[in-house]
This record gives sequence, C-alpha cells and structure tokens, in this order.
Amino acid sequence: MAMINGYPVKIAGTGKYIPEKIMTNFDFEGFLETSDEWIRSRTGIKKRHIAADDEKCSDLAYRAGLAALEDAGMRPEELDLVIVSTNTPDTYCPCTSAKVQGKLGAKNAGAYDILAGCTGSLTAMLTAIGGIAGGIWNNVLVIGAEDFASVLDWNDRSTCILFGDGAGACILTRSAEGGPRFISGELMADGDKYDFITIDKEEGHPAPVLRMKGSEVFRFVNTYLPPFLKNFCEKSGVTPPEVDFWVLHQANTRIIDSLFKRLGVSTDRTLINLENYGNTSAASMVVTLDEAMKEGRVKSGEKIMFTAFGAGMTLGALLYEA
Repeated sequence: MAMINGYPVKIAGTGKYIPEKIMTNFDFEGFLETSDEWIRSRTGIKKRHIAADDEKCSDLAYRAGLAALEDAGMRPEELDLVIVSTNTPDTYCPCTSAKVQGKLGAKNAGAYDILAGCTGSLTAMLTAIGGIAGGIWNNVLVIGAEDFASVLDWNDRSTCILFGDGAGACILTRSAEGGPRFISGELMADGDKYDFITIDKEEGHPAPVLRMKGSEVFRFVNTYLPPFLKNFCEKSGVTPPEVDFWVLHQANTRIIDSLFKRLGVSTDRTLINLENYGNTSAASMVVTLDEAMKEGRVKSGEKIMFTAFGAGMTLGALLYEA
C-alpha cells in the first residue's frame, strides 16, 4: 500500500455514456434455457445496455470523455494525458485511447490503454494520481469503456447474461492544499488464478470470446477482498464503518451484500446500479462514480472508498477525501 504524497490530487469532473439499446432478462428467454427470475435471484441484474452495431469501444469512451470535460468545465486542449481502461478495444493496435484523444481534439495530451480486467479503471486512476502527485501531469482524463457484446458467446448462459456495454470517465487534476485529495491506494494480483476469467481465441469463434469460471471467481472475491480491504483501511488510518461512501465495481449483488456484511458496513453507504446495466467491467466503477456525484451522494469532507476486483485475478482500493 502507498500513502499518496506530493501534490494533492482531486476529482474535477465525471461523465458517462450508456448505449440506447436495452436487453432485458426476458429477451434471453427466447434463445437460452433461463428466466428473468433465475437471473435476478442470482445476480441482481434486470437489464443491460448493448452497443449498436456501428458503436465501438472508442465511441463509447469518447462520449463519456466529452461528458466529463463538460462537467469539469475544461477544454480538451487542457488535458495532459488520456488513459482508457478496456478489455474490449477497437483493435489490438493502435490503442483505443489514441483514437479517443484524436476525436476529442486533446492535441496536447499523451494517450495509452490499461488492461486490468474489471480493476482497470481503478488501476488507471491510481496511475494518473501518481503522475499528477509527482508533477508529471496536471490534468488526466481516465475512461473505463467496454463493448462486451463483441466478445460474448450468446449461447453461454453463464456469461452472456452478466455483462453490459457502457463507459464512465473522470478527470483528475491537482488540488489546492487542504482541498479534496486522494489519501492512499493499493493493488494486488494473484496470477496463479489468471484463467478464472479470460478473453481469448477459440476454435469455432471468429473473434476472441469471454469465458469465466463463475464459482471460482465468487470464492476468490469472498476469500480475498474482505481481508484486503480491512488491511487497506487499517494502513490508511480508518475502519470500514468510518468510510462514509463506497464506490464499488458492480459485478453481482450477492458479492456486494456478502462484502458489506463481512466489513460491518450498511449497503445504504453505496450506490448499486447493477440492475440497470449489468457488469460493465472496467466501466462499472466510474459509471457508478458519475451517478453518485450527480445524485449528491459524495459530500465534501467525507471519506470515499473505491474498490474493484477482476481478471488476473486482481484487486484494488483507493481512499479519497472529498
């Protein structure tokens, strides 16, 4: 774990973009052996949004980035860096962030992608924070974006019911002394379990396809995430109940309920939007952040905990004082 030293860093603005097309649980009943009740009871998901045929990951990311710039009252030329976290890029090369940087007109910004599963946007935020705190950059646009419709096997009911498309974004910038700031951050990986969630080529599929060992993922998160967060809180000088609001990766309501019970925290200290979007992976946490900010759930002076987990397997946490 690292306490964040150097220049203080704050959130200057947030945004999101959710595709128009909606796919409800009932839509799956037409071609899969499943039901709305089965999906809701096991995941908490009621519907998810699917990118249009002519929408790519970079398009979703661009729209979310525009919204964050508008929210921050910032021009694209003021950005020093654009980071896109995605597991579903437009192309292997060049990076999706370069396309977004070009579309935004962020002519003074560098660009690179981060691939870290559902932990990706938190990883990107921590990377940006380090660069701003160290004086390398002033303004960084972090985007989590996913076009999961492009990698799903629509005959695999264990995965295709879970995921949705969308993008979330935040702009991180230098803060004034005594103002809002990130306090600490930590990442963890257990690469021995790398095959729990994969997107890879398979015979019979023209494009890479997502596979997930759901039971193993559930056990991993329930085993490792609660002690990871308790330890992170202790090293950061807080207890889980002292955290005012939690911004979580939205994967499964069972996981969220179990986590909060283990931490001794009430679920009214978070925002759960999983029922509307499904698991949007790297986009999930920043979409949730945007909605929490817009709904006034993040209040000045309060301590905000960001946490995510994902393929790798990876875990991450960030503590913020708003």
